Amino acid sequence: MTDFENFLLEELWRAYEVARKGKRKTVDEHRFELNEMENITQLRDSIIRRCYIPSRGVTFVVHDPVVREIVAAPFRDRVVHHFLYNVCADWWDRRFIVDSYSCRKNKGVLFGQQRLLNHVRLASNNYTEPAFAVSLDIQSYFLSLCHDKLFERICWGLDRQFRLDTPVYKLPPDYLKKNDILCAPRDRERLYHTVKFLWHQVIYDDPMTNIIVRGSKEDWAALPPHKSLFNRKPGHGIVIGNLTSQLVSNIFLDQLDRFITMDLGYKHYGRYVDDFYIIVPFAKKDQLIRDIDIIEHYLLEDLHLTLHPHKRRKQLADKGIPFIGAVVYPGFIVPGHRARRKAHQAAYRLATTGFGQPDGLFAREGTMLHINSRTFFHHLFDRFGWDFDWED
Repeated sequence: MTDFENFLLEELWRAYEVARKGKRKTVDEHRFELNEMENITQLRDSIIRRCYIPSRGVTFVVHDPVVREIVAAPFRDRVVHHFLYNVCADWWDRRFIVDSYSCRKNKGVLFGQQRLLNHVRLASNNYTEPAFAVSLDIQSYFLSLCHDKLFERICWGLDRQFRLDTPVYKLPPDYLKKNDILCAPRDRERLYHTVKFLWHQVIYDDPMTNIIVRGSKEDWAALPPHKSLFNRKPGHGIVIGNLTSQLVSNIFLDQLDRFITMDLGYKHYGRYVDDFYIIVPFAKKDQLIRDIDIIEHYLLEDLHLTLHPHKRRKQLADKGIPFIGAVVYPGFIVPGHRARRKAHQAAYRLATTGFGQPDGLFAREGTMLHINSRTFFHHLFDRFGWDFDWED
């Protein structure tokens, strides 16, 4: 067995140990675990022989928070997804701008909300002057991603991450520490071609062919046709929930991030998946509104994406900027409409069924504990006759 084959086996095993977290109760994981070493070895061999093909998964519809199609990948493919993430994510994360918040270490929802608050503060000169905000959304983002454009961008990154003419001492030290195999140019080249092959298989896979469909006809009837991978354009669309999909969504829109912040020069910008905002001093309002057309043209011509025609908010910042589950005002953040509704539903179930404890409402709402939600929870608890005791 060569050094590269040993390395690949070890990395797949590491990916397997991460992939099984939270999946130990699933039948698919149990089947894989029964002969784990044999299955990982077979997976490695199929990758080396370039005969790996993603397996068929399961699709169903969920209704919370909105009606959405879920495509669950088989556990074997989840191992491959984690392997690709382990190899590529760190390199790309160093390239991403600070204000790309989705699915990144030490980022996320709360970080994004607080960054928006900070951008409002800076654009309004510490809340002493009016600021103007534009919030935009990409229409059917995951279903509209062009496979060719996406794979082209992935290869752009791989060509730079694995530059074969780059001396070893110029490679990132932390990456070399985790991947000693990169010290040997021949093995580095093998890893490059292996990762490129796997990305091709993942991106160009048709997950809906022979997929297992679960759920009632009523569930599927409630799903709008434009939200289903069954109805996507040929050569477009990726699964929303896969780990690789979360990574490539950031990789692809890194181009938009750089266009807005570097080419157009906007400092107060942030993005969470396909939702993004731009904040400017009120004096630059007209220029920002004109630049929306430039952004829309760039998305359409360069990325083959479209801005959502009905999700374009243009308003003063002091009117409140909705963003990832909260509304950001100058100086404070309050829970958004959807978060409030879910908290009311959880409280109602608790009051009518007696299931759980009032304190559990805080845990259910996550980041609501870290924003200005004290007044909301006080009124919510009063409504159901519970004692309100907020511990600072």
